[in-house]
Amino acid sequence: MLILKLVIESFRFAGRALKVNLLRTTLSLLGVTVGIFAIIAVLTFVDSLEKNIKESFNFLGADILYVEKWPFPGNTNGGDYKWWEYWRRPNPSYNEYKFLKANLSNQSAISIFAIRGNAVVKAGNNSISQIALIGVSEGYDGISEMDIIEGRYFSEEEAAGGGNQVVLGYKVAESLFTNVTDVVGREVRIKNLKYRIIGVLKRQGESFLGTPTKDFNVFIPYQSFRKLYMTGTGRWNEIGSRIGIKGTETDVGLVELENEAQGYLRSRRGLRPFDKDNFVINRPEAFLGLVSGVFDTVGLAGWIIGGFSMLVGGFGIANIMFVSVKERTSIIGLQKSLGAKNFFILFQFLFEAVFLSLIGGLTGLLLVYFLTLIPFGSLEVVMSYKNVALGVTVSTVIGLVSGIIPAAMAARLDPVAAIRAN
Repeated sequence: MLILKLVIESFRFAGRALKVNLLRTTLSLLGVTVGIFAIIAVLTFVDSLEKNIKESFNFLGADILYVEKWPFPGNTNGGDYKWWEYWRRPNPSYNEYKFLKANLSNQSAISIFAIRGNAVVKAGNNSISQIALIGVSEGYDGISEMDIIEGRYFSEEEAAGGGNQVVLGYKVAESLFTNVTDVVGREVRIKNLKYRIIGVLKRQGESFLGTPTKDFNVFIPYQSFRKLYMTGTGRWNEIGSRIGIKGTETDVGLVELENEAQGYLRSRRGLRPFDKDNFVINRPEAFLGLVSGVFDTVGLAGWIIGGFSMLVGGFGIANIMFVSVKERTSIIGLQKSLGAKNFFILFQFLFEAVFLSLIGGLTGLLLVYFLTLIPFGSLEVVMSYKNVALGVTVSTVIGLVSGIIPAAMAARLDPVAAIRAN
Protein backbone atom coordinates (compact mmCIF):
# COMPACT_ATOMS: atom_id res chain seq x y z
CA MET A 1 0.00 0.00 0.00
CA LEU A 2 2.84 2.36 0.93
CA ILE A 3 4.71 1.59 -2.31
CA LEU A 4 1.55 2.25 -4.32
CA LYS A 5 1.08 5.57 -2.52
CA LEU A 6 4.70 6.51 -3.27
CA VAL A 7 4.29 5.65 -6.94
CA ILE A 8 1.07 7.66 -7.26
CA GLU A 9 2.55 10.69 -5.48
CA SER A 10 5.74 10.54 -7.55
CA PHE A 11 3.81 10.20 -10.78
CA ARG A 12 1.67 13.20 -9.79
CA PHE A 13 4.68 15.38 -9.01
CA ALA A 14 6.44 14.30 -12.23
CA GLY A 15 3.36 15.26 -14.20
CA ARG A 16 3.26 18.58 -12.40
CA ALA A 17 6.92 19.23 -13.28
CA LEU A 18 6.12 18.62 -16.93
CA LYS A 19 3.00 20.75 -16.84
CA VAL A 20 4.35 23.75 -14.91
CA ASN A 21 7.79 23.90 -16.55
CA LEU A 22 7.14 22.16 -19.86
CA LEU A 23 9.93 23.79 -21.87
CA ARG A 24 12.58 23.41 -19.16
CA THR A 25 11.66 19.80 -18.42
CA THR A 26 11.46 18.88 -22.11
CA LEU A 27 14.89 20.34 -22.83
CA SER A 28 16.33 18.56 -19.79
CA LEU A 29 14.87 15.21 -20.89
CA LEU A 30 16.07 15.70 -24.45
CA GLY A 31 19.50 14.33 -23.53
CA VAL A 32 17.98 11.07 -22.27
CA THR A 33 15.77 10.84 -25.35
CA VAL A 34 18.69 11.37 -27.73
CA GLY A 35 20.93 9.00 -25.77
CA ILE A 36 18.41 6.15 -25.66
CA PHE A 37 17.54 6.77 -29.31
CA ALA A 38 21.21 6.64 -30.34
CA ILE A 39 22.00 3.48 -28.39
CA ILE A 40 18.84 1.52 -29.21
CA ALA A 41 18.84 2.66 -32.86
CA VAL A 42 22.44 1.52 -33.31
CA LEU A 43 21.82 -1.78 -31.51
CA THR A 44 18.63 -2.36 -33.49
CA PHE A 45 20.39 -1.79 -36.81
CA VAL A 46 23.38 -3.87 -35.69
CA ASP A 47 21.14 -6.77 -34.60
CA SER A 48 19.08 -6.52 -37.79
CA LEU A 49 22.16 -6.38 -40.01
CA GLU A 50 23.77 -9.30 -38.19
CA LYS A 51 20.55 -11.33 -38.39
CA ASN A 52 20.09 -10.60 -42.11
CA ILE A 53 23.74 -11.37 -42.90
CA LYS A 54 23.67 -14.64 -40.98
CA GLU A 55 20.42 -15.61 -42.68
CA SER A 56 22.12 -14.87 -46.00
CA PHE A 57 24.61 -17.60 -45.13
CA ASN A 58 21.97 -20.16 -44.19
CA PHE A 59 22.95 -22.08 -47.32
CA LEU A 60 26.06 -23.19 -45.39
CA GLY A 61 23.86 -25.05 -42.91
CA ALA A 62 24.02 -25.40 -39.13
CA ASP A 63 26.04 -27.90 -37.06
CA ILE A 64 27.90 -28.97 -40.19
CA LEU A 65 31.56 -29.53 -40.99
CA TYR A 66 32.88 -29.24 -44.54
CA VAL A 67 35.88 -31.27 -45.69
CA GLU A 68 37.47 -29.19 -48.44
CA LYS A 69 40.62 -28.21 -50.23
CA TRP A 70 40.38 -24.48 -49.44
CA PRO A 71 39.77 -22.95 -45.98
CA PHE A 72 37.02 -20.46 -45.25
CA PRO A 73 38.12 -16.89 -44.42
CA GLY A 74 38.97 -16.81 -40.71
CA ASN A 75 39.74 -20.54 -40.62
CA THR A 76 43.52 -20.29 -41.06
CA ASN A 77 44.34 -20.37 -37.31
CA GLY A 78 45.48 -16.77 -37.42
CA GLY A 79 48.04 -17.42 -40.16
CA ASP A 80 48.37 -16.14 -43.71
CA TYR A 81 46.18 -17.43 -46.50
CA LYS A 82 48.78 -19.64 -48.20
CA TRP A 83 46.95 -20.20 -51.47
CA TRP A 84 49.98 -21.79 -53.13
CA GLU A 85 49.87 -24.61 -50.57
CA TYR A 86 46.11 -25.05 -50.75
CA TRP A 87 46.20 -25.13 -54.55
CA ARG A 88 48.41 -28.26 -54.50
CA ARG A 89 46.02 -30.17 -52.26
CA PRO A 90 43.81 -32.93 -53.71
CA ASN A 91 40.05 -32.43 -53.78
CA PRO A 92 37.89 -34.69 -51.62
CA SER A 93 36.90 -37.73 -53.67
CA TYR A 94 33.83 -39.93 -53.92
CA ASN A 95 35.77 -42.88 -52.47
CA GLU A 96 36.79 -40.77 -49.48
CA TYR A 97 33.14 -39.86 -48.99
CA LYS A 98 32.18 -43.55 -49.02
CA PHE A 99 35.02 -44.33 -46.59
CA LEU A 100 33.96 -41.62 -44.13
CA LYS A 101 30.32 -42.61 -44.44
CA ALA A 102 31.17 -46.21 -43.55
CA ASN A 103 33.39 -45.34 -40.57
CA LEU A 104 32.21 -42.14 -38.91
CA SER A 105 30.12 -42.81 -35.81
CA ASN A 106 29.39 -39.19 -34.75
CA GLN A 107 27.56 -38.10 -37.88
CA SER A 108 23.83 -37.88 -38.53
CA ALA A 109 24.17 -37.12 -42.26
CA ILE A 110 26.99 -37.02 -44.79
CA SER A 111 27.13 -36.10 -48.47
CA ILE A 112 29.58 -35.20 -51.20
CA PHE A 113 28.60 -32.52 -53.66
CA ALA A 114 30.08 -30.36 -56.42
CA ILE A 115 28.87 -27.11 -57.97
CA ARG A 116 29.13 -25.86 -61.54
CA GLY A 117 28.12 -22.25 -62.05
CA ASN A 118 26.84 -20.54 -65.20
CA ALA A 119 25.10 -23.68 -66.41
CA VAL A 120 22.28 -23.59 -68.97
CA VAL A 121 19.04 -25.55 -68.61
CA LYS A 122 16.52 -25.87 -71.45
CA ALA A 123 12.94 -27.05 -71.76
CA GLY A 124 11.33 -26.89 -75.19
CA ASN A 125 11.98 -23.42 -76.60
CA ASN A 126 12.67 -21.94 -73.17
CA SER A 127 16.05 -21.77 -71.50
CA ILE A 128 17.65 -20.21 -68.44
CA SER A 129 21.35 -19.49 -67.98
CA GLN A 130 23.66 -18.58 -65.12
CA ILE A 131 22.17 -21.16 -62.80
CA ALA A 132 24.12 -23.31 -60.35
CA LEU A 133 24.14 -26.99 -61.29
CA ILE A 134 24.82 -29.06 -58.17
CA GLY A 135 25.68 -32.75 -58.16
CA VAL A 136 24.66 -34.27 -54.82
CA SER A 137 25.02 -37.70 -53.31
CA GLU A 138 22.68 -39.47 -50.93
CA GLY A 139 22.30 -37.59 -47.64
CA TYR A 140 22.50 -34.08 -49.07
CA ASP A 141 18.95 -33.39 -47.88
CA GLY A 142 20.26 -34.11 -44.36
CA ILE A 143 22.94 -31.40 -44.41
CA SER A 144 21.01 -28.79 -46.42
CA GLU A 145 17.27 -28.17 -46.19
CA MET A 146 15.49 -29.31 -49.34
CA ASP A 147 11.99 -27.93 -48.92
CA ILE A 148 10.19 -29.59 -51.84
CA ILE A 149 6.72 -28.31 -52.70
CA GLU A 150 6.12 -30.57 -55.70
CA GLY A 151 7.39 -34.12 -56.18
CA ARG A 152 10.16 -35.62 -54.07
CA TYR A 153 13.92 -35.86 -53.46
CA PHE A 154 16.24 -38.48 -55.01
CA SER A 155 15.83 -42.02 -53.77
CA GLU A 156 18.88 -43.92 -52.52
CA GLU A 157 19.06 -45.88 -55.78
CA GLU A 158 18.78 -42.75 -57.92
CA ALA A 159 21.48 -40.93 -55.95
CA ALA A 160 23.90 -43.87 -56.08
CA GLY A 161 23.10 -44.95 -59.63
CA GLY A 162 23.71 -41.62 -61.34
CA GLY A 163 20.43 -41.59 -63.22
CA ASN A 164 19.08 -38.66 -65.19
CA GLN A 165 16.74 -37.23 -62.58
CA VAL A 166 16.64 -33.57 -61.56
CA VAL A 167 15.22 -31.36 -58.79
CA LEU A 168 14.62 -27.75 -59.87
CA GLY A 169 14.81 -24.55 -57.86
CA TYR A 170 11.61 -22.52 -57.89
CA LYS A 171 12.81 -19.73 -60.21
CA VAL A 172 14.27 -22.24 -62.66
CA ALA A 173 10.97 -24.09 -62.86
CA GLU A 174 9.05 -20.80 -63.14
CA SER A 175 11.27 -19.63 -66.02
CA LEU A 176 11.01 -22.85 -68.01
CA PHE A 177 7.33 -23.73 -67.49
CA THR A 178 4.10 -21.77 -67.25
CA ASN A 179 2.74 -23.81 -64.35
CA VAL A 180 5.23 -24.70 -61.60
CA THR A 181 2.80 -27.16 -60.01
CA ASP A 182 2.64 -29.26 -63.18
CA VAL A 183 6.26 -30.00 -64.05
CA VAL A 184 6.96 -33.29 -62.26
CA GLY A 185 7.54 -35.99 -64.89
CA ARG A 186 8.47 -33.53 -67.62
CA GLU A 187 11.97 -33.20 -69.06
CA VAL A 188 14.72 -30.59 -69.21
CA ARG A 189 18.00 -30.66 -71.12
CA ILE A 190 21.42 -30.04 -69.60
CA LYS A 191 24.37 -30.17 -72.00
CA ASN A 192 22.08 -31.91 -74.52
CA LEU A 193 21.22 -34.71 -72.07
CA LYS A 194 17.61 -35.24 -71.01
CA TYR A 195 16.74 -35.20 -67.30
CA ARG A 196 13.36 -36.11 -65.84
CA ILE A 197 12.01 -33.68 -63.24
CA ILE A 198 11.16 -35.40 -59.94
CA GLY A 199 10.78 -32.36 -57.67
CA VAL A 200 10.54 -28.56 -57.33
CA LEU A 201 11.85 -26.62 -54.34
CA LYS A 202 9.93 -24.01 -52.39
CA ARG A 203 10.66 -20.40 -53.27
CA GLN A 204 13.23 -18.79 -50.95
CA GLY A 205 13.43 -15.25 -52.27
CA GLU A 206 16.42 -12.92 -52.45
CA SER A 207 18.81 -12.81 -49.51
CA PHE A 208 20.11 -9.56 -47.99
CA LEU A 209 23.65 -9.93 -49.37
CA GLY A 210 22.62 -11.60 -52.58
CA THR A 211 24.22 -14.86 -51.40
CA PRO A 212 23.17 -18.07 -53.13
CA THR A 213 19.64 -19.31 -52.63
CA LYS A 214 18.17 -22.49 -54.01
CA ASP A 215 15.76 -20.58 -56.29
CA PHE A 216 18.29 -20.66 -59.15
CA ASN A 217 19.78 -24.07 -58.33
CA VAL A 218 19.36 -27.35 -60.18
CA PHE A 219 20.21 -30.62 -58.43
CA ILE A 220 21.22 -33.88 -60.09
CA PRO A 221 22.82 -37.05 -58.66
CA TYR A 222 26.55 -36.69 -57.99
CA GLN A 223 27.41 -39.66 -60.22
CA SER A 224 25.38 -38.09 -63.02
CA PHE A 225 27.23 -34.81 -62.48
CA ARG A 226 30.54 -36.65 -62.95
CA LYS A 227 29.40 -37.71 -66.42
CA LEU A 228 29.13 -34.05 -67.38
CA TYR A 229 32.14 -32.57 -65.60
CA MET A 230 35.48 -33.88 -64.39
CA THR A 231 35.58 -34.16 -60.61
CA GLY A 232 37.21 -36.42 -58.04
CA THR A 233 40.06 -37.41 -60.35
CA GLY A 234 42.84 -35.46 -58.64
CA ARG A 235 43.62 -33.33 -61.70
CA TRP A 236 44.28 -29.61 -61.31
CA ASN A 237 41.52 -28.45 -63.66
CA GLU A 238 38.68 -30.51 -62.22
CA ILE A 239 35.64 -29.11 -60.39
CA GLY A 240 36.30 -29.35 -56.66
CA SER A 241 34.00 -31.40 -54.47
CA ARG A 242 33.11 -30.91 -50.82
CA ILE A 243 32.09 -33.42 -48.20
CA GLY A 244 29.49 -32.06 -45.78
CA ILE A 245 29.05 -33.84 -42.46
CA LYS A 246 26.26 -33.03 -40.01
CA GLY A 247 26.89 -33.73 -36.33
CA THR A 248 24.68 -35.28 -33.69
CA GLU A 249 22.85 -33.49 -30.88
CA THR A 250 25.06 -35.14 -28.26
CA ASP A 251 28.31 -33.88 -29.81
CA VAL A 252 28.41 -30.32 -28.44
CA GLY A 253 30.58 -28.12 -30.63
CA LEU A 254 31.17 -31.00 -33.09
CA VAL A 255 34.50 -31.66 -31.36
CA GLU A 256 34.26 -35.46 -31.51
CA LEU A 257 33.08 -35.41 -35.13
CA GLU A 258 35.91 -33.12 -36.24
CA ASN A 259 38.59 -35.20 -34.50
CA GLU A 260 37.11 -38.41 -35.88
CA ALA A 261 36.89 -37.08 -39.45
CA GLN A 262 40.42 -35.69 -39.29
CA GLY A 263 41.84 -39.00 -38.05
CA TYR A 264 40.07 -41.14 -40.64
CA LEU A 265 40.93 -38.83 -43.53
CA ARG A 266 44.61 -38.63 -42.54
CA SER A 267 44.67 -42.42 -42.42
CA ARG A 268 42.90 -42.70 -45.78
CA ARG A 269 45.38 -40.33 -47.42
CA GLY A 270 48.38 -42.06 -45.87
CA LEU A 271 49.68 -39.06 -43.95
CA ARG A 272 52.45 -39.72 -41.44
CA PRO A 273 52.18 -38.41 -37.83
CA PHE A 274 54.28 -35.29 -38.47
CA ASP A 275 52.79 -34.51 -41.89
CA LYS A 276 50.51 -31.49 -42.21
CA ASP A 277 46.89 -32.05 -43.16
CA ASN A 278 46.42 -31.74 -46.91
CA PHE A 279 42.76 -30.88 -46.38
CA VAL A 280 40.80 -28.52 -44.19
CA ILE A 281 37.69 -29.04 -42.08
CA ASN A 282 35.73 -25.82 -42.36
CA ARG A 283 33.19 -24.58 -39.85
CA PRO A 284 30.62 -22.01 -41.09
CA GLU A 285 30.51 -20.47 -37.62
CA ALA A 286 34.19 -19.51 -37.98
CA PHE A 287 33.21 -17.05 -40.71
CA LEU A 288 30.06 -15.95 -38.91
CA GLY A 289 32.18 -15.31 -35.82
CA LEU A 290 34.07 -12.66 -37.79
CA VAL A 291 30.75 -11.00 -38.65
CA SER A 292 29.71 -10.96 -34.98
CA GLY A 293 33.05 -9.42 -33.98
CA VAL A 294 32.60 -6.54 -36.43
CA PHE A 295 29.10 -5.80 -35.15
CA ASP A 296 30.24 -5.95 -31.52
CA THR A 297 32.61 -3.09 -32.33
CA VAL A 298 29.84 -1.09 -34.03
CA GLY A 299 27.58 -1.69 -31.03
CA LEU A 300 30.30 -0.39 -28.69
CA ALA A 301 30.53 2.78 -30.78
CA GLY A 302 26.78 3.23 -30.35
CA TRP A 303 27.12 2.95 -26.58
CA ILE A 304 29.88 5.58 -26.55
CA ILE A 305 27.91 8.03 -28.72
CA GLY A 306 24.70 7.52 -26.75
CA GLY A 307 26.58 7.61 -23.45
CA PHE A 308 27.58 11.25 -23.90
CA SER A 309 23.98 12.22 -24.67
CA MET A 310 22.72 10.32 -21.62
CA LEU A 311 25.35 12.02 -19.44
CA VAL A 312 23.90 15.37 -20.47
CA GLY A 313 20.39 14.03 -19.88
CA GLY A 314 21.36 12.78 -16.42
CA PHE A 315 22.62 16.22 -15.43
CA GLY A 316 19.38 17.68 -16.78
CA ILE A 317 17.24 15.38 -14.61
CA ALA A 318 19.44 16.11 -11.57
CA ASN A 319 18.90 19.83 -12.20
CA ILE A 320 15.12 19.33 -12.36
CA MET A 321 15.20 17.42 -9.07
CA PHE A 322 17.33 20.04 -7.28
CA VAL A 323 14.87 22.73 -8.37
CA SER A 324 11.96 20.50 -7.35
CA VAL A 325 13.43 19.99 -3.86
CA LYS A 326 13.89 23.75 -3.45
CA GLU A 327 10.35 24.53 -4.65
CA ARG A 328 8.78 21.88 -2.38
CA THR A 329 10.87 22.44 0.75
CA SER A 330 7.89 23.66 2.79
CA ILE A 331 5.76 20.74 1.58
CA ILE A 332 8.52 18.33 2.63
CA GLY A 333 8.60 19.94 6.09
CA LEU A 334 4.83 19.62 6.37
CA GLN A 335 4.96 15.93 5.36
CA LYS A 336 7.66 15.24 7.96
CA SER A 337 5.73 17.07 10.68
CA LEU A 338 2.75 14.81 9.93
CA GLY A 339 4.92 11.73 10.46
CA ALA A 340 6.43 11.00 7.02
CA LYS A 341 9.65 9.01 7.41
CA ASN A 342 12.93 9.89 5.69
CA PHE A 343 12.71 6.85 3.40
CA PHE A 344 9.24 8.01 2.24
CA ILE A 345 10.65 11.37 1.13
CA LEU A 346 13.72 9.67 -0.37
CA PHE A 347 11.73 7.21 -2.46
CA GLN A 348 9.22 9.86 -3.45
CA PHE A 349 11.91 11.94 -5.16
CA LEU A 350 13.72 8.88 -6.53
CA PHE A 351 10.54 7.61 -8.15
CA GLU A 352 9.91 11.07 -9.58
CA ALA A 353 13.41 11.12 -11.12
CA VAL A 354 12.88 7.62 -12.55
CA PHE A 355 9.52 8.60 -14.04
CA LEU A 356 11.02 11.66 -15.69
CA SER A 357 13.89 9.60 -17.08
CA LEU A 358 11.49 6.92 -18.32
CA ILE A 359 9.48 9.56 -20.17
CA GLY A 360 12.65 10.57 -22.04
CA GLY A 361 13.69 6.96 -22.62
CA LEU A 362 10.28 5.83 -23.86
CA THR A 363 10.22 8.80 -26.24
CA GLY A 364 13.58 7.62 -27.61
CA LEU A 365 12.26 4.07 -27.99
CA LEU A 366 9.18 5.41 -29.80
CA LEU A 367 11.41 7.26 -32.26
CA VAL A 368 13.37 4.03 -32.90
CA TYR A 369 10.09 2.18 -33.50
CA PHE A 370 9.04 4.78 -36.08
CA LEU A 371 12.47 4.33 -37.68
CA THR A 372 11.83 0.59 -38.11
CA LEU A 373 8.69 1.40 -40.13
CA ILE A 374 10.81 3.02 -42.85
CA PRO A 375 11.60 0.52 -45.68
CA PHE A 376 15.32 -0.17 -46.14
CA GLY A 377 15.19 -2.36 -49.24
CA SER A 378 15.98 -6.00 -48.52
CA LEU A 379 17.17 -5.14 -44.99
CA GLU A 380 14.48 -6.05 -42.47
CA VAL A 381 14.87 -3.80 -39.41
CA VAL A 382 13.14 -5.09 -36.26
CA MET A 383 13.37 -3.67 -32.74
CA SER A 384 13.68 -6.67 -30.47
CA TYR A 385 12.13 -7.04 -27.02
CA LYS A 386 15.68 -7.33 -25.69
CA ASN A 387 16.52 -3.82 -26.92
CA VAL A 388 13.23 -2.42 -25.58
CA ALA A 389 14.00 -3.91 -22.16
CA LEU A 390 17.53 -2.53 -22.39
CA GLY A 391 16.23 0.96 -23.16
CA VAL A 392 13.81 0.88 -20.21
CA THR A 393 16.53 -0.46 -17.89
CA VAL A 394 19.08 2.17 -18.90
CA SER A 395 16.48 4.93 -18.48
CA THR A 396 15.64 3.64 -15.00
CA VAL A 397 19.30 3.55 -14.00
CA ILE A 398 19.84 7.11 -15.27
CA GLY A 399 16.85 8.27 -13.22
CA LEU A 400 18.13 6.54 -10.08
CA VAL A 401 21.68 7.90 -10.43
CA SER A 402 20.49 11.43 -11.29
CA GLY A 403 17.93 11.58 -8.50
CA ILE A 404 19.80 9.96 -5.60
CA ILE A 405 21.61 13.13 -4.40
CA PRO A 406 18.57 15.48 -4.60
CA ALA A 407 16.39 12.80 -2.96
CA ALA A 408 18.91 12.32 -0.14
CA MET A 409 19.03 16.08 0.43
CA ALA A 410 15.24 16.22 0.64
CA ALA A 411 15.12 13.29 3.07
CA ARG A 412 17.64 14.95 5.43
CA LEU A 413 15.82 18.30 5.67
CA ASP A 414 14.89 19.44 9.16
CA PRO A 415 11.06 19.64 9.29
CA VAL A 416 10.96 22.90 11.31
CA ALA A 417 13.48 24.67 9.07
CA ALA A 418 11.76 23.28 5.97
CA ILE A 419 8.33 24.61 7.00
CA ARG A 420 9.77 28.08 7.63
CA ALA A 421 11.46 28.16 4.23
CA ASN A 422 9.86 30.33 1.55
